[in-house]
Amino acid sequence: MPELPEVETTRRGIAPHLEGRTILAAVVRERRLRWPVAAGLEAQVAGARVSRVGRRAKYLLLETDRGTGLLHLGMSGSLRLVDAQLPPQRHDHVDLLLDGARCLRFNDPRRFGSLHWVTGDADAHWLLAQLGPEPLSPAFTGDHLYRASRGLRVAVKPFIMNARVVVGVGNIYASEALFRAGIHPQRPAGRISATRMQRLAAAISDVLMAAIAQGGTTLRDFTDSDGRPGYFRQHLTVYGRAGEPCPGCGAPIRQRVIGQRSTFYCHHCQR
Repeated sequence: MPELPEVETTRRGIAPHLEGRTILAAVVRERRLRWPVAAGLEAQVAGARVSRVGRRAKYLLLETDRGTGLLHLGMSGSLRLVDAQLPPQRHDHVDLLLDGARCLRFNDPRRFGSLHWVTGDADAHWLLAQLGPEPLSPAFTGDHLYRASRGLRVAVKPFIMNARVVVGVGNIYASEALFRAGIHPQRPAGRISATRMQRLAAAISDVLMAAIAQGGTTLRDFTDSDGRPGYFRQHLTVYGRAGEPCPGCGAPIRQRVIGQRSTFYCHHCQR
């Protein structure tokens, strides 16, 4: 599943090819995505000039002079920039035809992605309005985590994966950040000190920035017409390494299900 670093990598990959371009038309081959693509989208999009490609959480924002496209990649979605005449493949559900004979093509085998068109304030849209701060923004701090966690008994791992607390901390990055911060993933969020929350906020930002930087060095496929973009291989410290030695102390990495998600941690280094 594309997580925040993969979505940001996608944003950086497509932005230079979309910004300043005009969307001549939209072709919707399959409306049955996670939420149905609105019947009037084609008329709203035609003639819109893209001013900026942004991101909010795991949503890509195609900002234009006629509104904003909110695009979510879901569990299996991807975007490619291809020749407008290239025949679509089986799961190529939406095309945005651009001037210059190019096309932004959305492929989604499992159809858990979505596309909405917003003519008002995009931040007020129901998909975005209740989201927490961006983990790489000044609004995300240890103080924010500390205040949000007071009185909570929920384990810290699902706490930081809650998009109302902070966006974009998926399962992999939650395990990695907690290891960096030295915090056991089952510790109740409300029992973690302000100092340790500062350490955790820094670890979350560092893990995500490292993943984005890694994606930037391997960005290559967004204009490749031969296949779907391949997301970068991550260099992970604990996730998926059950039984392997901890890089800090050498104890075996443990695996446990917390909040219905596989979690990896070191019982010695994380308290």
